[in-house]
Amino acid sequence: MIDLLKYAKKYRKQIILGPFFKFLEACFELVLPLFMARLVDQGIRNNDRSYVLQMAGWMLLMSIIGLICVMICQYYSSIASQGFGTELRNQLMKKINQLSHAELNSFGTDTLITRMTNDINQLQLALAMLIRLVIRAPFLSIGSVIMAFYINVQMGLIFLLMLPLFCLILYFIIKTTVPLYKKVQEKLDLLNRQISQNLSGVRVIRAFARKQTEEKHVNDVTDDLSSIYIRVSNISALLTPATTLVMNLGILALLYLGGIKVNIGGLQQGEVLALINYMNQMLLALIVVSNLVIIFTRASASASRVSEVLSVVPSIQSDTPNNSLKEHEKGIIFDHVSFRYQPEAGLALTDISLNIPASSVLGITGPTGGGKSTLTQLIPRFYDTSEGNLFVNGINVRDWSIEKLRKKIAITPQTAVLFTGTIRENLQWGKEGATDEECWQALETAQCKEFVENLSEGLDTQVYESGKNFSGGQKQRLTIARALIHKPDVLILDDSLSALDYQTDLNLRTALQRDLKETTLILISQRISSIQQADQILVLASGKQVGLGTHEELLQHSPAYQEIVASQEEESEK
Repeated sequence: MIDLLKYAKKYRKQIILGPFFKFLEACFELVLPLFMARLVDQGIRNNDRSYVLQMAGWMLLMSIIGLICVMICQYYSSIASQGFGTELRNQLMKKINQLSHAELNSFGTDTLITRMTNDINQLQLALAMLIRLVIRAPFLSIGSVIMAFYINVQMGLIFLLMLPLFCLILYFIIKTTVPLYKKVQEKLDLLNRQISQNLSGVRVIRAFARKQTEEKHVNDVTDDLSSIYIRVSNISALLTPATTLVMNLGILALLYLGGIKVNIGGLQQGEVLALINYMNQMLLALIVVSNLVIIFTRASASASRVSEVLSVVPSIQSDTPNNSLKEHEKGIIFDHVSFRYQPEAGLALTDISLNIPASSVLGITGPTGGGKSTLTQLIPRFYDTSEGNLFVNGINVRDWSIEKLRKKIAITPQTAVLFTGTIRENLQWGKEGATDEECWQALETAQCKEFVENLSEGLDTQVYESGKNFSGGQKQRLTIARALIHKPDVLILDDSLSALDYQTDLNLRTALQRDLKETTLILISQRISSIQQADQILVLASGKQVGLGTHEELLQHSPAYQEIVASQEEESEK
């Protein structure tokens, strides 16, 4: 956790002054029982009303000053902890955005969400407690023992006897709960994963009538989490009654021995009351210390999880340009490219060699799982090739600045993704600050101008979460418009025409060739009709290149392509 405190540098003043004011409040609290003892022994006992009022006035003044100190500390701790959490979230999000798809796949969305929310919340709480209580609680514990010895040495020994008992209780609870808290975090990840899957696949669950099955899965995961949580909570809950028992035993000992000493004149009544107050202060402060240990233990587990993400060195660096390289040979070249998702996994692509000239159209087809999407994800360098080289405009993609490379490429994924906001704001993801004229032009090219014009608010129409207020075809066309609005050098449509009817599909491809003449178009489609006019067509099966050429050439020489064409012709005849 100490390594993460560097993200709280902006709040040094609050982190220093907060504990200082809390220390002042603890000093006042530690002195109050002495004033109470004097009020009883010298004021009430001697019936000295002015002395009683004087001591009461001092106690009231110290209480007010202590309250002010507490409020200042609380204010500083809130600023520092919330600011620290915000800065840490920003850094974590920045790091996540730097990770390649391979690292993102290795972590998983569910655990990244947990680390971004729950784990950072734990760290915020830990910093707040660090400022508020780390100095105060130990100071009151030790100070109470010292003040007890100051009042009476023999009575002070009772305080020393209480400490080992409490430490034994604290050791047992910490030793038992620390491993359980780590399991709680793991179970939270699992629950997040299960809920995320169910929410994203709710339509599939309903279609297959799997509601009860998935409910059972969620209930099982929830029960596992709750059983561990209940277990650790029950153990932690033992702390308060156990320490209360120790405290009451100590108070009984103080009253018994104190009563004897009062009778023989070794103590006064006010001093006994002061000792009882110090006993309460010491044990309550030790309870706070034990809770702090639990909080910091949980924060330590969270800190290791957050640090794990922050310490990852991206396999694909965000900016490693070679300024001496100049663009030439416009186009994209795959030179014996092979790729695997994990070092121990099998090849997803095997020995792909392909030359895509600038401003040409490449169609990619093949059976599901053939590696079509994987191939296109290598171009913007979402992944690095395992073997071979990939060149964009004559420069190896590893030598490009990631930012410059991806500005030349626009891609629409298989699943149409829209963001909450307006249609205009979604289009401006493709080109920041795009004018309304540019937006309408992109919509026209993507064959969705007409339906947007029919919306009452036009470009200002709100897009709900994931575009749920649009049909599948409308979402696909809007994502295409977002991709082509800045007229990229390379436009990749990853099965982005699947929800369109044949006429809209044709109109869209015609508009792309008309409005983006300088753009290299890579079109992945299961429909042969969508790609048969392409300059060349690549056929992939099981990650291997089983056909490359024009539609006519493949019909003559590629059995795999012939089979795909024949199957679609049979479907159309039915």
